[in-house]
Amino acid sequence: MSGHSKWHSIKHKKGAADAKRGKVFTQHAKMITLAAQSGGDPEMNPGLRVAIDRAKMDNLPNMNIDRAIKKGTGELKDGSILVETSYEGYGPGGVAILVKAITDNKNRTLPNVRQCFSKCGGKIGSDGCVAWMFEPKGIILMDVSGKNMEEIEMEVIEAGAEDMEADGDTMTVTTAFEDLGLVRNALTKAGFKIESAKIEYIAKEHVKIEDESTASKIIRLMDALDEDEDVTEVAGNFDISEEILEKLG
Repeated sequence: MSGHSKWHSIKHKKGAADAKRGKVFTQHAKMITLAAQSGGDPEMNPGLRVAIDRAKMDNLPNMNIDRAIKKGTGELKDGSILVETSYEGYGPGGVAILVKAITDNKNRTLPNVRQCFSKCGGKIGSDGCVAWMFEPKGIILMDVSGKNMEEIEMEVIEAGAEDMEADGDTMTVTTAFEDLGLVRNALTKAGFKIESAKIEYIAKEHVKIEDESTASKIIRLMDALDEDEDVTEVAGNFDISEEILEKLG
């Protein structure tokens, strides 16, 4: 990736999703429940349909999906109402950090997020301080081992993607956020193995981090935020060199 890696590729290399499978399941259940609060029929609720599709890609069991839908529609009453919220701030080196969360208690989530920032050399900011630096995009990671690069590029273009970037045997495909499902389905039909497909907030411009100490602190902050039970996504505008990543292990 031009000698640098952004957060989604760093997480992929670290195997973070597999290591946190329990949290991944919890996140999907929350997203389904939140979407189902607007209606429990996926045919009539596009947001719920997308949430279910994403959950199935990460192998969330059907019984978990059904339970999450029932919680959202109120069929299973647990006394909680989920809301989606976001937090913004700055990490080491002044990099911009955007945090998305789904919570039933903002009075729990905000202090936890603020503590992550303060413990890892960052500072939480006011609403709107960095959100303008990011935009939602569909991000697809797929295995391209053993495939011809020219053929891959043709298939990706025909699928309707906006951009693509190869990193070894992994191809990162970027789509308009509303086209994620269509592009993913087209690539699946073309025979590609899709490793993940989700909406992520991507920085419009990236800051290259060439200092090992700063890079280590940034990754520590991103990991700490990512581990919070209410946080569903963390985005940053940093780009860390492959050389530094290798040194950091």
